[in-house]
Amino acid sequence: MNRTANGMWPGVPMALAAAGLFGASTPLAKLLLGTGVSPWLLAGLLYLGSGLGLLLILGVRFGLGFDVSEAPLRRRDLPWLGAVVLFGGIAGPVLLMIGLASTPASTASLLLNLEGLATMAIAWLVFRENVDRRLLLGAAAIVAGAAVLSWSGPAGELGLGGLAIAGACLAWGIDNNLTRKLSSADPLQITAVKGLIAGAANLALALGSGARLPPLNLTLAAGLLGLAGYGASLILFVLALRHLGAARTGAYFSTAPFLGAVLAVGLLGEQVTVALLVAAALMGVGVWLHLSERHEHDHSHEPLEHEHRHVHDAHHQHVHGAGEPDGEPHSHWHRHEPLTHRHGHFPDLHHRHGHG
Repeated sequence: MNRTANGMWPGVPMALAAAGLFGASTPLAKLLLGTGVSPWLLAGLLYLGSGLGLLLILGVRFGLGFDVSEAPLRRRDLPWLGAVVLFGGIAGPVLLMIGLASTPASTASLLLNLEGLATMAIAWLVFRENVDRRLLLGAAAIVAGAAVLSWSGPAGELGLGGLAIAGACLAWGIDNNLTRKLSSADPLQITAVKGLIAGAANLALALGSGARLPPLNLTLAAGLLGLAGYGASLILFVLALRHLGAARTGAYFSTAPFLGAVLAVGLLGEQVTVALLVAAALMGVGVWLHLSERHEHDHSHEPLEHEHRHVHDAHHQHVHGAGEPDGEPHSHWHRHEPLTHRHGHFPDLHHRHGHG
């Protein structure tokens, strides 16, 4: 299997598209906040809009009998899914809202860049994804670009609010790495469940704290924005995790603030600043360092059994039994026999081995 098919394409375009959709949601959400919508309530509407919209798509897909060749969520996935919803859909947004209540905007903007660092650190230190000097420099350049972009003056004291925002970023970093454990399953199902539960929880907390629903047109606008910026974005993020692993996907996703700022220039009439240009240069260098990565060595695959969407490539040379699908791509429970070979690869579903 060549490295283009297994890693750069379609993993990198998916990760950047996820960042683009999420980054675009920021200036558009700013427009909604300008109408007086509570930030916490808006977070709930965004998540719920994502969940309800994707649930509708799932219903249509099932009703029309579309064969998407994706592995469905199974009972064994539920503990991971529950942890993803807890950390990413509930703990993260709640900690962020607590922090924003007492933290200057400049401090909050900079602290939110910790999510990318948390994602990469957990992937490298806990899940042992491969990293070298080039990747570290690239990640540092991308995060530095995001920090420059979000800097808006002297930061205030960190305080408990700042610690809460840092805690939110840690929760999202854990969420991103745990989602990798689910990335072999149908991303539409994963994202729909997360959106429904997280949206309902955040909406209930916001309404319980005294927030009021905005007019119907603004509610629908928030829901549609959530479907694109949170729903479609997370689907692409999960798909990128399959090909790139959590650290590399997190690094590409860290370009979201820059992509959102570029959209804000055209949409909100904001000026092209020195900070935007510096951020573009830093992120450009960081993305180039990642895109030019060459990771190829002799490696061994241990016996493995799992279920996911696949074709019969170099890593999938198995025989089908009665009742298993014939056309490709398809999904079914299958076994990988031991295999040793050499090719370019990333820490995808089949390359999560250690390095000496």
